[in-house]
Amino acid sequence: MITKFEDVFAELKAKGVCKRLVVAWGVDEHSIEAAYKAVEMGFVKATLVGDEALIKDVCLKNGMDVEKFDIVNNPVEAKAVAQAVQLVHDGQGDMLMKGLCSTDKFLRAILNKETGLLPAKGLLSHVGVIENPLYPKLMFLSDMAVVPQPDFRQKVKISGFLLGVARSFGIASPKIAFVAASEQMLDSMPACIEGAMLAKMADRGQLGACIGDGPLALDVCIDPESVQIKKLKSPVAGDADCLLFPNIESANVFWKTNSKLASGVRQAGMLVGTTAPCILASRADSVDTKLNSIAEAAMFVK
Repeated sequence: MITKFEDVFAELKAKGVCKRLVVAWGVDEHSIEAAYKAVEMGFVKATLVGDEALIKDVCLKNGMDVEKFDIVNNPVEAKAVAQAVQLVHDGQGDMLMKGLCSTDKFLRAILNKETGLLPAKGLLSHVGVIENPLYPKLMFLSDMAVVPQPDFRQKVKISGFLLGVARSFGIASPKIAFVAASEQMLDSMPACIEGAMLAKMADRGQLGACIGDGPLALDVCIDPESVQIKKLKSPVAGDADCLLFPNIESANVFWKTNSKLASGVRQAGMLVGTTAPCILASRADSVDTKLNSIAEAAMFVK
């Protein structure tokens, strides 16, 4: 059973997974080092698209063998990003990762109608994974980065993405919690109403193989003691695999609180809804977070 990122790496090795990673404007130390570690671990082959001189300089300074990479020399940032996306679009890569480029350039290339990676009328979303030492397994959550205020239909689609990622980690029937400010059915809170609707869809099999419940306040999603104190009866409460947040603010705050105030936390994140997973790492993200995100994408990619 996969309960932490070390288990993910072991699973990728055991299955002999080796996917092609393309890094858009991959000229910075963190992105190159994360890609290098993934190559060394054997679950990816990496293509770096960017200024070849900068890439070689980073490798030289950090003792990395540049021959481990395929380099596509393109010294202009915007053109390099577009070329990286084009490579994945054309089947020359299984997954894409953002390097030192700005998020707007990265997304613009992904959303390009001719050479991008989002299907017509598709929905772009983000799925994160958190390993917290105070929780006995990985937590999958969405959407903390793309959709500001998802409507109900978007929540249904985002639930599908979230559950799909969890299933790719070997959880046959993930427990998904539809998060709200309360586990009570309060008609004054749209998140409560929609959480209950999503839970009923899960009961009727409309979200695929999963066990769903909502609305659930965050404490009863992940804390068995809170469930016991509140005398809540739920197949999900206290043991959720997946957390669907009602809006970007709540998900983003949970994500960053874990990263900044909780010791020993490890994270990963990627864009979904695209024809290939896209790792939207912050330029300030650690090597560990980027490596974990590459592993998440490698688990998910078809």
